[in-house]
Amino acid sequence: MLRVIWELASGPLGFLELRRRMGNCSSSMLSVRLQSLQDAGIVVKRPDKCYELTAGGGELSRALEPLWAWSERWSRS
Repeated sequence: MLRVIWELASGPLGFLELRRRMGNCSSSMLSVRLQSLQDAGIVVKRPDKCYELTAGGGELSRALEPLWAWSERWSRS
């Protein structure tokens, strides 16, 4: 789920583009993740069928930035 939030932090994405950015994960797995995030109020599906973070999702994304920065540093070592 964190990967979905990370990918949507830069802006809305359609299902196929989101799936591509996630390394072509299975459609069913991504659908389940997106539904869970929608149920939690973190992600919303727009009328144009793109997914985007809600205000709360954006707040969560900003709170996770230190974790992502740490992950980037450790992945390079």
